[in-house]
Amino acid sequence: MARVVLAMSGGVDSSVAAHLLLEEGHEVVGVFMRHGEESPIASCQIDGQSALPILNERPDHKQGCCSASDAADARRVADNLGIPFYALNLQREFGQIIDYFVEEYVAGRTPNPCVMCNNWIKFGKLFDYADSVDAEYVATGHYARLLADSDGQLPRLVRGVDPGKDQTYVLFGIERDYLRRMLLPVGHFEKSRIREMAAQIGMRVADKKDSQEICFVTSGKHDEFIKARRSDLQTAGDIVTTSGEVVGTHDGIEKYTIGQRKGLGVALGEPRFVVRIEPDTNRVVIGEKEELGRTELTARDCNWLVDLPAGPIRCRAQIRYNSDDAPATVERLPEGRIAVTFDEPRRGVAPGQAVVCYDGDQVIGGGWIE
Repeated sequence: MARVVLAMSGGVDSSVAAHLLLEEGHEVVGVFMRHGEESPIASCQIDGQSALPILNERPDHKQGCCSASDAADARRVADNLGIPFYALNLQREFGQIIDYFVEEYVAGRTPNPCVMCNNWIKFGKLFDYADSVDAEYVATGHYARLLADSDGQLPRLVRGVDPGKDQTYVLFGIERDYLRRMLLPVGHFEKSRIREMAAQIGMRVADKKDSQEICFVTSGKHDEFIKARRSDLQTAGDIVTTSGEVVGTHDGIEKYTIGQRKGLGVALGEPRFVVRIEPDTNRVVIGEKEELGRTELTARDCNWLVDLPAGPIRCRAQIRYNSDDAPATVERLPEGRIAVTFDEPRRGVAPGQAVVCYDGDQVIGGGWIE
């Protein structure tokens, strides 16, 4: 029987993951990672001891994935399943995620804090904790699968059974060696089946909604969050068309991302989309839908989960979490960079987002769009 550290968020996925791991005979240690934005502090008691600060909930704030009520839900599930439960205060470490988030928007890029959280915290600091308690594995409730080959090689990271919930995109950046020590039990099921299992075993979280917001932006307004931390920002500027015509002004480039249509602050009679953000001039460039199309991109800081063949690589590449993958050719460049050429133009290629490469359903790696 292996000891497994399970990241428990208080949601239905990680809760059922605990149940599945127990059924497989593992010794499960539940861990709640407290790393959200601090607001008024209340105390939290875990196993009768003060564990770490917990946020007071505000009715005007949207729920992310690490609120006080989530902590209570996770603790209740652990108690019902009879597994130990601990809360880790990772706010200092999570400050890196917040700093990254702010600086990327200020630089005119679109960050992906969920990928960074997986890289630095869930499959970074959580492995450090697992080592400290002599746990062999770290598990999460991600919808992805690890398939082991018979030749003793590292497991392959492949898409989850439920195509509508697949989360392999946000896992591309994990350290390759960790694949051998990861467990992803819910990725083998449809989401509807996970909810059915939760109901069958009497979990109160069976009908709990999935978190949709960035956990530390509790208001749901990321531009306000950024300005609250960077009062020195001078990011207001002009809104211009691709032909250079000034059609309006804006009060900060951090409000915009490539492909955005709503909330542009201008009305031109036809839909317009953000096609470029210029941090040097603070200009937001808008154009027609067809002007969003890009056939080429470069990416940096690449991470590969397989041994790459020599020469160009044919694959399917995905440019956003909620976009489809598409046929592409990848060529490696110096300094860990790649060039990706799509067979057909892709809309919404945004600097700061990840491009993730697939061989069929298997993640082979990816990088950060320049």
